[in-house]
Amino acid sequence: MFETVLGKPKDGMTEYNTKYRTAVKAVIMQDGKILLMHSNRGDYKFPGGGVEEDESLSAALIREVAEETGFIHCQVKEPVGIVTQRHMDMNDEDTLFEMTSHYFHCELSDLDKIPQRLEEYEAELEMTPRWVTLDEAIDGNEMLMGTYEDNRWIKRENYVLVELKKLYE
Repeated sequence: MFETVLGKPKDGMTEYNTKYRTAVKAVIMQDGKILLMHSNRGDYKFPGGGVEEDESLSAALIREVAEETGFIHCQVKEPVGIVTQRHMDMNDEDTLFEMTSHYFHCELSDLDKIPQRLEEYEAELEMTPRWVTLDEAIDGNEMLMGTYEDNRWIKRENYVLVELKKLYE
């Protein structure tokens, strides 16, 4: 299992209010490819999202995979790793935003699908599920690493993709 912190260190951050968010991400590998969400900008991210109040990590992940990919038969397996990100909140001045993303191996028991139910920003980015190799995803994200200031997930997701590549080599 991997675990890392990206962004601001916790030390010296005591003068800020902190907003916390917990997220879950699905690592779905099949036939040498991984299922990722691909945007109209060319980047890749893991299917998943925020955990709602009183929702378990597994329930949140099953819901998010269905909403984003349309696949309705997701089985959550063992944890793969955790990435914590810290940065200044984009909406609240003097507030630190800390998101902890929990990555889990998942399997699709069959490929039955429903229509995607994307959030507004996901629809604007025309997020679509795509089966790609780890190298394709890493290369695609690396090309865009410094391009989009409001897209903090590229660095996080590429960290995880590289860690997965180490596991599968």
